[in-house]
Amino acid sequence: MIGHIFRIILIQPLLNLLVLGYNVIPGHDVGVVIVLLTVLVRLILAPSFHKSIKSQKSMSALQPKLNAVREQYKDDREGQAKAMMALYKEHNVSPFSSCLPLLIQLPILIALYQVFIIGLRGQAGGLDSYLYHFVHNPGTLSPLFLHFINLAKPSWLLGVVAAVAQYFQSKMLLPKDTQGDATAKALQLQTLYILPIVTIVISLRLPAGLPLYWLVTTLFSLGQQYYIMKGTAEA
Repeated sequence: MIGHIFRIILIQPLLNLLVLGYNVIPGHDVGVVIVLLTVLVRLILAPSFHKSIKSQKSMSALQPKLNAVREQYKDDREGQAKAMMALYKEHNVSPFSSCLPLLIQLPILIALYQVFIIGLRGQAGGLDSYLYHFVHNPGTLSPLFLHFINLAKPSWLLGVVAAVAQYFQSKMLLPKDTQGDATAKALQLQTLYILPIVTIVISLRLPAGLPLYWLVTTLFSLGQQYYIMKGTAEA
């Protein structure tokens, strides 16, 4: 039941958009279609990501006050927790805001994996049972991007580029001042280095269409973050 709903809500619409774009785009470059599809998805989700990025920026600006609270209540865990929650409430900031983009992206990534298996590898019963009546079935989709990257197979090149983009996206929003706080430093290390490494490892095992999607959505996020930070600085 859940799988059927997931197919109707995400897999089928994304697959139809992929095939429709493949039929329309000159040269039938499926990589170009994935780039355009990624931009479309990000534009639809832009309001929620905009709110999340602003909240992360506020968290970064709030870091010195959080460090002061940690120092003031270093021997009182309960008092520290209450003071920090009061600080979050005062500045209207959610400490869990950074989780929102990942929670939104996860079902999309899972759906795209199925889409690439069906569309680019010609598996899972073919396209006929997935396409809407108004979308022409091209039979097979060429998996080549720019005539040399096979998006149906793993690509270390796209994985590395996506990982580098992930690193700079994370670095842009990380707080500059952790004042020796072990938890903050551990989170910074995980965000800066672990996530890019995970991106590369996943890219070596899954269709290259996924790291291409991740690269484009990360670049979109970088642009969105730069726009928000610039607007904050000018305000």
